[in-house]
Amino acid sequence: MKRLRVVRGWKDLPASDKGSAIAVGSFDGVHRGHQQVIALAAEAAKQLGVPLGVITFAPHPRAYFRQGEPAFALQKRDQQARALEALGVEVLYLLPLEPELAEMTDREFATKVLAEGLGARHIAVGFDNTFGKGRSGTPEAMRGYGQELGFGVSVAPAVTGEEGGKFSSTRIREALREGRPHEAAEILGRPFAIEGEVQRGRQLGRKLGFPTANVSIAGYVVPRFGVYATRTRLPDGRRFPGVANIGVNPTIEGQTDPVLEVWLFDFDEDLYDQVIETELIAFLRPEEKFPDLDTMVVQIRVDAQAARTLLNA
Repeated sequence: MKRLRVVRGWKDLPASDKGSAIAVGSFDGVHRGHQQVIALAAEAAKQLGVPLGVITFAPHPRAYFRQGEPAFALQKRDQQARALEALGVEVLYLLPLEPELAEMTDREFATKVLAEGLGARHIAVGFDNTFGKGRSGTPEAMRGYGQELGFGVSVAPAVTGEEGGKFSSTRIREALREGRPHEAAEILGRPFAIEGEVQRGRQLGRKLGFPTANVSIAGYVVPRFGVYATRTRLPDGRRFPGVANIGVNPTIEGQTDPVLEVWLFDFDEDLYDQVIETELIAFLRPEEKFPDLDTMVVQIRVDAQAARTLLNA
């Protein structure tokens, strides 16, 4: 598998960074609908004998145009890059979403960015893709620009699940906020995962007999507060089953920002300052405030056994 390289911007690129077959979109989550768009670009790349590329934007268009809304991300940039690389993407074009780009008409975007800047040989978009100022560009418009400017265009149809709902990042966020990680995983094609550096806390869990690795969830869509069966990947690639709480731990005063606190089963090593990635496999129960620490510890033991049973751990 070829390694993914990141190209930041679209101006004055060397010839080696131009001429790809490119999937265009935000690709937050790189879910199964996104994967169909990328598959069309991959098919064109193979036929044309050119690299497979993906265009996305920094920041995400929603963060740029709808500032002040709650956090919504399904992935950090490194997670997105790994997911794209696993699909065979060779070039990630990370376009800075600044006033110049944000104010471009759909024609200007197709001409200046796709044709002239990136020298695109082929463009793949989703059936509902929009581009250009005011989201005026449509897949049909992209086909027209491709014919005019000399690049091929393919459009991916909607991808739906067994129950008929369209796969989308919005549905994933709704599922996570409502405590349905299994539904999010169906749309993603893999479990939703939170990645972050293990923080130094009060070490209360260790004192109570269940040491936890605490990770900020800032920037992510906030899943339903509660307890989850999990699997965690360490920096060295090892994976451990566990149980985690997402929330503010109301039994212990002083915490205001939501945190992931994961207890890795059969593990006793120092993880402070290391980056781990924890998958949410199943929702076990809502977060609750206990009358005392002893009651909380009893419930955590029950939760851990439920998680072990579910994970066959």
